[in-house]
Amino acid sequence: MHKLSIIIPAYNEKGTIREIIQKIKNVDLKGIEKEIIVVDDGSKDGTRDILKTISDIKYIFHEKNLGKGGAVKTGFQNATGDILIIQDADLEYDPNEYCEVIRPILEGKTEVVLGYRIMPKRDLRRHKSLYWLSWFGNHAITLLTNVLYLNNAREYEACYKAFTKKLIDSIPIKTNGFEYDNELVCKILKRGYKTVDVPIHYYPRNYSEGKKINWKDGIKILWTITKYRFIN
Repeated sequence: MHKLSIIIPAYNEKGTIREIIQKIKNVDLKGIEKEIIVVDDGSKDGTRDILKTISDIKYIFHEKNLGKGGAVKTGFQNATGDILIIQDADLEYDPNEYCEVIRPILEGKTEVVLGYRIMPKRDLRRHKSLYWLSWFGNHAITLLTNVLYLNNAREYEACYKAFTKKLIDSIPIKTNGFEYDNELVCKILKRGYKTVDVPIHYYPRNYSEGKKINWKDGIKILWTITKYRFIN
């Protein structure tokens, strides 16, 4: 018997938070227990008021915004499952893919799984802002990480990443922004762990719809990857 803790960092997501939680509740994990933890990272739009009305979830409120990584960190610390997965509060990713994402962990093949995004047949991002800058940044992050850490992952920036709780608890992380995931994965790779890739579907939104990561975060991510290759 396993337990999956689903960590949802949320900041000003009142338009989608109820729907994504309902989608998660509807997922059949085939006998695996499910724990939903939402960390509201200082929302000002009423997201936390909505969370108070939803049953069968654990919610934690940050009084001030720490960043996505800070919210994920809080969620991980409060999780009781033996497997952890990150879920964005928007609707870009489909919770029905949880079973495939965590399968390599359940089969004992790895302790860390990285999703890599499969775009819709009609790639909606081509009609949204900063598509090509995002495309270039994502490929630069993947290439730099693979070269510096001798790994061969197809992508590092997709939301869905799954880990064993035991592994997460053993690795201290300093950053709190979008670069949190990169510091975590880089430190895992430095310990000699290898990642397993799993394809996931991706339904992107644009900045007018609430997307928050930008090119400045990309610079921080590239610096984080480089820095933690040479320091502990």
